[in-house]
Amino acid sequence: MQVPLQITMRGFEHSAALEADIRSHAEKLEKFHPRIVSCRVTVEEVNRHHQQGRQFNVRIDVRVPGHEIAVNLDRDEDPHVAVRDAFDSARRQIEDALREQRGDVKRHEVPQHGTVARIFAADGFGFIATADGRELYFSRENVVTPPFERLQPGMPVRFIEEMADEGPQAKRVSVGKHKVA
Repeated sequence: MQVPLQITMRGFEHSAALEADIRSHAEKLEKFHPRIVSCRVTVEEVNRHHQQGRQFNVRIDVRVPGHEIAVNLDRDEDPHVAVRDAFDSARRQIEDALREQRGDVKRHEVPQHGTVARIFAADGFGFIATADGRELYFSRENVVTPPFERLQPGMPVRFIEEMADEGPQAKRVSVGKHKVA
């Protein structure tokens, strides 16, 4: 860590064991992201009730290049369990941030809208007129719903545009009432 770990305990007596536990968890975070800039941990006892026991809020703020990760957890009667759960959540968010930085996060294609322009039922393909005036090829295999045989020119469709060897094509074609984004 570039900035030393900051630990704050509020509403209860300072615990050396809890501080050691927090330091151990913070060190483990560095295994998941090699360039953690800073980490601040606040453990606070909240809502002390005789019937419900002790409750703890754990807040963890971690900075890594390009991301700020914040965990705010109200948990458990045991501060050690609350700290463990909060660090588990921080670890998952750090792993997600690292995957995003590496480009490992799958990007979902945004469906486009158009209308069926022409159908060649005997040959098993057709064309979709896109909103920007182009026509995209699609085949029987690319139709999700309804069956290809029920498609008619003029039907509104939603589809994903993908590049194929022959050029752009419409995949995952579906008919129905679709909201235009």
